[in-house]
Amino acid sequence: MKVRFTLALLLLGSAFANATVKLPAVIGDNMVIQQNADVRLWGSAKANSEVKITTSWGASASVKADKDGKFLTTVKSQAGSYNPQSITISDKDGAVTLNNVLVGEVWFAGGQSNMEMPLRGFGGCIVKDGTDEAIMAGRFKGIRFFTVPKLHSFEDVTDCNSSWKTTERFDEVLNFSATAWFFARNLEQALNIPVGIVVCAYGGSRVESWMPENILKGYSDINCSKEGIENYLPDWERPLVAYNGMFHVAHQFTYKGIIYYQGCSNVGHHDTYADRLATMVKNWRAEMKLGDIPFYYCEIAPYAYDNDNPDAINGALLREAQFKALKLIPNSGMISTNNAALPFEVLNIHPQLKQPVGARLSYLALNKTYGYKYLCCEGPEFNGKWEVKNNEAWITLDKITDGICRNYDIQGFEVAGDDKVFYPADKVWIHWQTNEVVVSSEKVAKPAAVRYCFKNFQIGNLIGGNHLPCIPFRTDNWD
Repeated sequence: MKVRFTLALLLLGSAFANATVKLPAVIGDNMVIQQNADVRLWGSAKANSEVKITTSWGASASVKADKDGKFLTTVKSQAGSYNPQSITISDKDGAVTLNNVLVGEVWFAGGQSNMEMPLRGFGGCIVKDGTDEAIMAGRFKGIRFFTVPKLHSFEDVTDCNSSWKTTERFDEVLNFSATAWFFARNLEQALNIPVGIVVCAYGGSRVESWMPENILKGYSDINCSKEGIENYLPDWERPLVAYNGMFHVAHQFTYKGIIYYQGCSNVGHHDTYADRLATMVKNWRAEMKLGDIPFYYCEIAPYAYDNDNPDAINGALLREAQFKALKLIPNSGMISTNNAALPFEVLNIHPQLKQPVGARLSYLALNKTYGYKYLCCEGPEFNGKWEVKNNEAWITLDKITDGICRNYDIQGFEVAGDDKVFYPADKVWIHWQTNEVVVSSEKVAKPAAVRYCFKNFQIGNLIGGNHLPCIPFRTDNWD
């Protein structure tokens, strides 16, 4: 009997060793799959062979590999649970079994360095409480991260050297995207189900870096030849190559939604940004083939892009373009980061306060995607309406269902007359019956324009419900 048992183990091991099924890195042990969904599974096997999928929860599927051995199919997932599951994918030559799989909510996290920035921080740039978060991360048993390695490529890349990470080792958690971590932590606790995050972020990338060649060729300012792309300096701002090298690694995975933090490298190109961001989102959704899944993104943080000119507004113009993109992108939301930077971080493009950024993204998801409508998820925003009464400007704000939550020592407003010279407002008060903001300056007899935090680096303190900041704005169009 012992000999037979040993022989059986050897034969079983041989079957696994000879299995022709190969899976991409994103489909692996420890992954989280989207609950109550048709979860996509893909890979390669022997050409024209039948590939079978069986799961520990009873769902199954089969598909025939094509002449090149490639296959893609879906399997029905169950409701979210902390109970580990397994998935076996086999052909006639053997099988591959994926273990410790959790079922929950899965989100794609894209962008540039402020999404990439890990809990351990960057050199010279810390994440507040990042190390302590990583040390205590073991409390969140259901959170798993998959990070796509940074790669520029002129050719389409469909796999990478990475794997799903759990929260068991804090040294690995230190490498998790800080913004995405705080987002996932809130979701996991609020929904009481596992959360998986696929991070696909490259520091310094422009929105054009995440777009395909067929779209970029339509832009007169983009040269899509290899030589043209190589002329873009710094190289991390090159169009196309992050899309080719990273996006296709995991775009076929099944997601609930997308979170996104990018824009700094597009400062100076605000005139094209809103349309291109909307085009990027449309293309991502088309390639993910999941419909208009939620797209929640971050306004770029205060930073002195032109530190020789404290009144420069090129960063503010990009933020304005981000706000305008809301009307172009269906099923989207934007969070403001105006008060998520500290005064001494004027020359730090990577602010340390990532917890409020991730948390605000989670408020959008909890309210708009998961139905917790009573949760305030949007700060006050200028609705385009204002009027002048004597020397005062009366500003109307939307998104104030919880009221304006500061009524004393309001900072960040400026007023200008017809001479277009802006002066700090010396009087700001809230007309509590209408929630209008009344602004004036002794140096301006008749206001012709009002601005709120409309500079590269200006931190305001006007907030609405849930401590969400007012989105910076201007009433004029004096560029």
